[in-house]
Amino acid sequence: MNILLIAGGWSGEREVALSGARQIEKGLLALGHHVTLFDPVRDLRDLYEAASGHEFAFINLHGSPGEDGLIQCLLERIGMPYQGSDSRASLLALNKAVSKQIFEAAGLSTPAWEFVPASHVTEWRPLLPFPLVVKPNTGGSSLGVGIVGTEEELECYLAQPEIAGQDLLAEALIKGQELTCGVLEGCVLPPILIRPRSGEFFDYESKYVAGATEEICPAPISAELTEKLQSMARAAHDALGLADYSRSDFMVATDGTPYLLEVNTLPGMTATSLLPQEALAVGLSFEQLLTRLIELGLRKKL
Repeated sequence: MNILLIAGGWSGEREVALSGARQIEKGLLALGHHVTLFDPVRDLRDLYEAASGHEFAFINLHGSPGEDGLIQCLLERIGMPYQGSDSRASLLALNKAVSKQIFEAAGLSTPAWEFVPASHVTEWRPLLPFPLVVKPNTGGSSLGVGIVGTEEELECYLAQPEIAGQDLLAEALIKGQELTCGVLEGCVLPPILIRPRSGEFFDYESKYVAGATEEICPAPISAELTEKLQSMARAAHDALGLADYSRSDFMVATDGTPYLLEVNTLPGMTATSLLPQEALAVGLSFEQLLTRLIELGLRKKL
């Protein structure tokens, strides 16, 4: 097939997206496809022209645009099939405050939270007790995430230039183990246990610096907890109306209670990223995973 690989973009996760795109391109070429890279580095002006002559779009964008549904909406208007969730479901999933309401309505446990609009940040005083996790309401790769334990630490966090002008989400800090669990249509994927070798949590450096984190797949946890995480990941996927694949992030408290943090609609796709690791654990190579995602994307078009 002639595949348009849409990757890069202008979010803070641009370099991560391009890194994944190199792996995806290599895999697609090995499968015999023809691949054209389209990098919307500044805007989406040339997408219509780039789509001409292609039969499928493979999206590898993180943050906005990409996971906010904008690219998907344009592709739907063009009539080009793509992998993953549609524009509406993508928009719901990226907005943490909205998705948490959907989780709660579906009976899924998630940490207590507060939404803080950018226009109210300067006068905001948390209703939740410290310590808190504070993060941009729409974003990923742990960019802008901070753990604050006092009013002074919160003031320092809010004074960071990269936080300016952003809507924020504050959550009760859950202490315990960090795990993630993917959903791939037609497959039950095993959870991964994430152990950063330094720092308080799975931050940007822990995610993308080689050797900074121990990732154990399948996670060395009980069968009961494995089944619970898989069930919650599937329920979150369905509640948000997602399609094809997703990856849910969890904290499991010291008392064994799992808390759903968020759901990623375009999970990282390097050969060693979390969801490809889970797929490999059930016998799907990276190329086979790409093939499956293309098949699922085309099925929605039929």
